[in-house]
Amino acid sequence: MTKTAIVTGGSRGIGRAAAIELSKMGMNVAIIYHGNQAKAEETVAACKENGVDAIAIQCDVKLKDDVEVAIENIHETFGTVDVLVNNAGITKDGLLLRMSEEDFDAVLDTNLKGCFLFSKACAAIMMKQRSGKIINIASIVGIQGNAGQANYAASKAGIIGFTKSLAKELGSRGINVNAVAPGFVETDMTDVLSDKVKESLMNLIPLKRTAKPEDIANAIAFLASEKADYITGQVLTVDGGMCM
Repeated sequence: MTKTAIVTGGSRGIGRAAAIELSKMGMNVAIIYHGNQAKAEETVAACKENGVDAIAIQCDVKLKDDVEVAIENIHETFGTVDVLVNNAGITKDGLLLRMSEEDFDAVLDTNLKGCFLFSKACAAIMMKQRSGKIINIASIVGIQGNAGQANYAASKAGIIGFTKSLAKELGSRGINVNAVAPGFVETDMTDVLSDKVKESLMNLIPLKRTAKPEDIANAIAFLASEKADYITGQVLTVDGGMCM
């Protein structure tokens, strides 16, 4: 049976690149998106060009009912859930004393709770299959912190702890759980940064270039492949040497 991959936040950026890379590996792909249906359908079309099936499902990753309906639809459509990429994420940056409770909650709910809800729903299926790969997208900000991003750093550090705990819980059922921690990636999320900020970040990167979404997607594809069958509970930093 053809394997099935689910990518949350799959319409743009890292999620889109990951979905396309997984489709190149011969997997059917379910794209989870929140608001931009047109971009999600573009990703679906790009995946289908690789000879697999692909669908787009609108879902609010922080809502339990939305997540459960989405997973049920995907399982009914493809008959299997083999790879989950928890990529959906948002930022609402601000210094602590100016950060509202709403902005803190919004980031934690989308980035961390969304990861929890999708992992829980997919793990139930993967445990019955006695196989599966869960790949959570963390960040180097979750490892070393960043001023003005206390909420984002907390969510990504939480994902790392969640990943390691889940790896210990699910390992005996043949399920691998790992995280990828990107550094500075060229996406819509980083386009809003000023040239001055981008330049200061570049000075911190030994390889002297930013990552493209495909750089992160390659790491995701590796962890989703049979080549990573004996790797679990790990955090793979893909940051050009920024965090070491």
